[in-house]
Amino acid sequence: MREPRKKLVGHVVSDKMDKTVVVRVERLVRHLLYDKVLRMEKKYKAHDAENACCVGDRVCIVESRPLSREKRWKVDEILERSENVMAEVGR
Repeated sequence: MREPRKKLVGHVVSDKMDKTVVVRVERLVRHLLYDKVLRMEKKYKAHDAENACCVGDRVCIVESRPLSREKRWKVDEILERSENVMAEVGR
């Protein structure tokens, strides 16, 4: 049986590419020696077929087969819209 696909939650940092967004995912890691909690972040390129995501949106991404050289994730759902997009829609 196939393992469940990994899911990550992050914020969209860039949407300038066609059908691609850059998502920044933050995680907390405890340092092994000093026992301090560190905030680590990593950026992932994710496939956005409808170009629905905008900068600042909080999205859930799920792993997929390689779609290009750096794209291995797809946007599963938009959890929260950014406020600047909400202002543009209201006009």
